[in-house]
Amino acid sequence: QVQLVESGGGLVQAGGSLRLSCAASRNMFTISTMAWYRQAPTKPRELVAKITTGGSTNYADSVKGRFTISRDNAKNTVYLQMNSLKPEDTAVYYCNAGFRSRDYWGQGTQVTVSS
Repeated sequence: QVQLVESGGGLVQAGGSLRLSCAASRNMFTISTMAWYRQAPTKPRELVAKITTGGSTNYADSVKGRFTISRDNAKNTVYLQMNSLKPEDTAVYYCNAGFRSRDYWGQGTQVTVSS
């Protein structure tokens, strides 16, 4: 099993920045893919960014050039640096880990961007 704990959400003005963190309960080298998803009210959960053990990344078109996902395997932590935030980025952000063919989720952290 994998427990994930997110932190770093909050309220920020449009154009501002936030960094989300997700701490995993096990060695990151055993987790093939880490990802961030988000879910806005009345919308389905969507992939924001993902990163593999080898460091390959993938981003949703809506965040390319503004968000950066990274992982620190020594700290068992994955980050999401969010710059140039827009009101449409407002959502609950969830950390996700793919481990032994199962998906694990954090509890979510709220990000609110005011205009």
